[in-house]
Amino acid sequence: MKGPDVPAAVGLWSSPEPALPRGEIFEVLSNGRRRQVLHYLKRQEDRQRIELRELVDHVAAWENDVSVDEVNADERKRVYTALRQSHLPKMDEAGVIEYDNMRGEVLLTDRAREAQLYLEYVPSEDIPWSHCYLGVTGVCSALVGLVGLDVGPFGGLPWIALCVLIVATFGVTSAAHALQSSRNRLGSDEFALSDR
Repeated sequence: MKGPDVPAAVGLWSSPEPALPRGEIFEVLSNGRRRQVLHYLKRQEDRQRIELRELVDHVAAWENDVSVDEVNADERKRVYTALRQSHLPKMDEAGVIEYDNMRGEVLLTDRAREAQLYLEYVPSEDIPWSHCYLGVTGVCSALVGLVGLDVGPFGGLPWIALCVLIVATFGVTSAAHALQSSRNRLGSDEFALSDR
């Protein structure tokens, strides 16, 4: 027996737009210029729309490692052509920006936040945070086992001290993770802009 029609969920569990497919997010983020566009727009969130000319100037400056005033006409034209003909339309189609080709204006959308979740950068000499948490969990589990079995110097450790030690370990690890993640956030001063 079929029950009455129930309206779709609203509020916390619903979103006005469906989530971006993972492949589409990776496609948008696969190019350095597109990441630079997202980064600049994120830094300008307090403004409604950004003029294409302004965006081109900043992307060209980052690419050439010069100030905006030092960007020459060839560098500006190369970035302008690529953004206007390829990158901005692709980003608009994915829904992470709104691009008005006729007015030459760009606006960051709410869907760009989804793309930001995929930007955690792990340098080649580092380990991913998931592995770090797994290691901390393993060490803490071993410590609990040693205290529980009354082995060696850990045998006399009170359970409350063990709990404090474990909470402190995860607290320090989480704080380090939060600090590093804030540096990789779109719009932060330390966000890596190049493919290097």
